[in-house]
Amino acid sequence: MSRDLQVYIDDSPGETRGIIEGERGFEHILIQREVDDLARRLDAVSVGRVSRVEPGLNGAFVDLGGGEGFLPLKRNAPLHVGQKIEVEVVAEPRETKGPTLRLLGPAEGEARLIRSGPDIGEWLARLAPGVGPITGKAAIEAGWAAIEDAQAPAMPAAGPDVAVERTRAMITVDIDQPPQPGKGLSARDRQRANQEGLNIAARLIRLRRWGGLAAIDLLGAGHDGAQITAAARTAFGTDPAIAYGPVNRFGVLQLVLPWRLTPLEELTRPGVEAAACEAARKLNHALLADTGRARVTARCHGEIAKAAAPLVARLGPRAHVIPDDSLPMTRVIIE
Repeated sequence: MSRDLQVYIDDSPGETRGIIEGERGFEHILIQREVDDLARRLDAVSVGRVSRVEPGLNGAFVDLGGGEGFLPLKRNAPLHVGQKIEVEVVAEPRETKGPTLRLLGPAEGEARLIRSGPDIGEWLARLAPGVGPITGKAAIEAGWAAIEDAQAPAMPAAGPDVAVERTRAMITVDIDQPPQPGKGLSARDRQRANQEGLNIAARLIRLRRWGGLAAIDLLGAGHDGAQITAAARTAFGTDPAIAYGPVNRFGVLQLVLPWRLTPLEELTRPGVEAAACEAARKLNHALLADTGRARVTARCHGEIAKAAAPLVARLGPRAHVIPDDSLPMTRVIIE
């Protein structure tokens, strides 16, 4: 399967992106910023201090030194406030929640990071072993295209129409097949549409970095439950952390996907840090696109320009940033 993948690393100042593109489109986008708290990244290991035990939540809150994480516990687990323990991040922060932790064992000393999680290169090597990454201008463009695909995916012209949305409670997927003039949908057509719809839904959910309960409204009725489950496993994978439910009498398949990464929409939400990284990225792209220009300038809002200045300085003497408070916070003009 790895031979069918393209892997990209965009190592722009302030933020690194890793992108995996498959035959059906973009499959993964990984984002790490230099300002990230390393103790809150997936697979990071830390010594923490138990700050609160919450029997009603079957868990405890653990101070990691720069913030708290939540540790689910079995009933009557012998933890107490002040206890030092070694923990691993199994799910990154999302919304108002801190990271979810796994208990590794007792520890001593102050709260501290023992091992940071994998960097972008290590994650790409796990997800696409043996595939060498593409860098430079093409990698920057791949990152932009992957985010656009996640936010506004284009459906195949002759395939099913698939809507994928998320609320606080669950992910909902609706698979539909616009009828062709003068032709009805056969059982084989419905089966093919559901298979392709599951593939599209799985790809978009991976790309958006979502988890939790998913309800998939399949096309048609009277489904072969074993066939649908097999198709879902092909689309979503055989990760033992994924729980597959049966197709109910309303034609809805339910499954539970593990939360592991911070959702993409949170990482791309407008803010000074994100905008500063994007200004540096656009300037980097312009420098790579025209290596003969003696000077390339990014014009952006003053607050963004101030945050971007140390990032831009790392691009070399050809790169410059100019503050312009007449511009909105999200706009960057390359000159």
